[in-house]
Formats: sequence, structure tokens, C-alpha cells
Amino acid sequence: MTYQRDIRVEFNHCDPAGIMFYPRYFEMVNSVVENFFRDIAKFPFEAMMAEREGVPTASIEATFHAPTRLGEILDWRLTVVRLGRTSTALHLEAHSGGTHRITADLTLVYISSAGRPKPWPDDVRTRFNDLREST
Repeated sequence: MTYQRDIRVEFNHCDPAGIMFYPRYFEMVNSVVENFFRDIAKFPFEAMMAEREGVPTASIEATFHAPTRLGEILDWRLTVVRLGRTSTALHLEAHSGGTHRITADLTLVYISSAGRPKPWPDDVRTRFNDLREST
């Protein structure tokens, strides 16, 4: 299964020439991941944070394929690539107007309130595995 989310590029995402400033892609990556956790994994960031837990990014690699401009809509797609005991690898791509804009691969680690890696809850693990099997 692929999670999809559209995000319009706004003025605050752009440099003075109206081209999306590259750090804003990473903000959008985080937004797509956060919404994926809420909508699909049923494990919203606010629930994790209430328990002083979280899913910090352990690694991220991005390839920028083409610039994005003010007003364009980025069609983001997220897939679960791997699920470990305490981490997950995600693959994201964004396209607009038929043009591939960015690819991002990231690893998130589920951490406890002590800041140490923690095994995924069983229900979250089941949802992740269901997603991986349906792709």
C-alpha cells in the first residue's frame, strides 16, 4: 500500500525567485510521515508525545530531481520499505505536473521516554506489516 498526500507549495516555502527552498522539502517529508502515522498507522505523534515517546529520524537521504515553484501541488507517496524491531525504513517520492521532484529515504526509530530504542507496540507492528504485504 502507498500512502498519498497532496501539499500545495506556498509563498513561505519559496525563495525570492518563487522556487521552493530545499529545507522546506524536509518539512513536507515530516508532515507526510506525521499524517501517515495518524491516518494509517493509527499511532499519532501527539499520542507518542503525551507518553514522552517519539520517532526521531535516524537517517535521511534525498535526491532532488527538479525544482518546484510557488503554487504547484506536490503529490507525495510514502511506502514502508522495512520494519525492524524498533525502527522502520520509509521511501517517499513527490511529483508535480508529471515531473519527479524529490526522492527521500529515511529511517525512523521508535524511542521510549528515556530516549532509548523501544519495540513497536503490537498493534502498530501489525498495521505496518499489513502495509508492507499490500505493496
